Amino acid sequence: MLNREQIKQELGIGATNSGVYAGMWLEGSGDELVSYDPTTTEAIAATTQAGRNDYEKAVRSAVETFTNWRMVPAPERGSYVRLIGEALRDHKAALGGLISMEMGKIRAEGEGEVQEMIDVADFAVGLSRQLYGLTIASERPRHRMYEQWHPLGPVGIITAFNFPAAVWSWNALIAAVCGDTMVWKPSPVTPLTSIAITRICDQVMAGTGFEGVFNLAMGDLDNVGIPMVADERLPLISATGSVRMGREVGTAVAQRMGRSLLELGGNNAIIVMEDAQLDLAVRGALFAAAGTAGQRCTSLRRLLVHKSISDALVKQLVDAYAQIPMGDPLDEGTLMGPLVNTDAIANTKAAVAIALEQGGELLYGGNEVDREGHYFEPTLVKVPADAPIIQQETFGPIMWLVEVDSLDHAIAVQNGVPQGLSSAIFTDSLRNSERFLSAEGSDCGIANVNIGTSGAEIGGAFGGEKETGGGRESGSDSWKAYMRRQTVTINYSDDLPLAQGIEFG
Repeated sequence: MLNREQIKQELGIGATNSGVYAGMWLEGSGDELVSYDPTTTEAIAATTQAGRNDYEKAVRSAVETFTNWRMVPAPERGSYVRLIGEALRDHKAALGGLISMEMGKIRAEGEGEVQEMIDVADFAVGLSRQLYGLTIASERPRHRMYEQWHPLGPVGIITAFNFPAAVWSWNALIAAVCGDTMVWKPSPVTPLTSIAITRICDQVMAGTGFEGVFNLAMGDLDNVGIPMVADERLPLISATGSVRMGREVGTAVAQRMGRSLLELGGNNAIIVMEDAQLDLAVRGALFAAAGTAGQRCTSLRRLLVHKSISDALVKQLVDAYAQIPMGDPLDEGTLMGPLVNTDAIANTKAAVAIALEQGGELLYGGNEVDREGHYFEPTLVKVPADAPIIQQETFGPIMWLVEVDSLDHAIAVQNGVPQGLSSAIFTDSLRNSERFLSAEGSDCGIANVNIGTSGAEIGGAFGGEKETGGGRESGSDSWKAYMRRQTVTINYSDDLPLAQGIEFG
């Protein structure tokens, strides 16, 4: 397995790296940004960020390239994405290791994130031959009516630290086969991952005349974030992050009549009914709550357990939590790495304290780990169903356990939060599962039966409802967000009949 120095060497990460790509690499004029390893707390490397003029160059690159890229046949655009997928395969181990270094998720999850990018590339290649429109029956004789889809334009992509690679691919690779170009503003917590990915794209697109399809502008709010959201040259802003951020982005984009695709907070729940297979439920809850140290938007926050099996489930969970190996995410055998930074530690500690003040009972964990790095124990707290703390998304390895006495009660508690991303039920009852999946059941964008809340496949559209933002990315027909629909009517008769039987003249 590659060590830290080998990872940087393979991906070309030096002591200082440019965070600006505008069809070519530029020396950023913004402040220097240092990326820190949450495992060792040591600096990995520095990045020069984009100043306001650098952002302008990145957008200009996307705008100018779009005029030609949109006219390339979609299957040919797909061939470029196929090459990017192959390049990602070549660097899967190194890029997955870099994600682990910057973000803290274990090596298997880091490489899994790169595999997700590869899968999205494969999906996009197939999609490039399936951007279908509809043929519609016309009420007028000798008229043909149909829908067609055209490229939308340059897209602004804003991503979060917890999935610094995969979420970009959901947007960028789909948008590329749709004929769009883009400008990427990645999280300042994981700048090196975005630079490594952009370098891979640069190597594929070099010499094609389409170097300006995948642009990068690493920068702060003043120089990149606020100008991007307000930029009328970017008809779509796809933003992943907090609800607070989404409100600001959505409002600003709406004011200029643009489109926004928002993937925001999750406060996900698993319902465990009395007829569930407990071993299955424990495994599903364990990965959903402790995987990525609870820093996924789909991480399990609330475990809603039928009171008749609560004690038995708690015993199994506590036993399982005690066996989770914590350590360096690059080490084989580690199942839980560090939180991303000291702020994450502080927020997690504060959430536990608040829960205890609101009547919670600590069942396991609850402490910062006394070792190098930003480590916090996987934590289980039993709380009342009306505890205000469970209305919030806590981005850490905390699971709130709530006892329920019926499926109706469980669904009411699950849906009684502002967020609506992912949900799941563990049950062997067909009636329970079908009710959970019905219109009176889960109000989330994702609903699972006998699997956890995290680990979605790329073939299904990903996203949620309510404060989660309503956006859909990756699979199914989410490609439509990156295109504009056009309704076409062709008259091949010698007459000019009007719709609705109107006679004029």
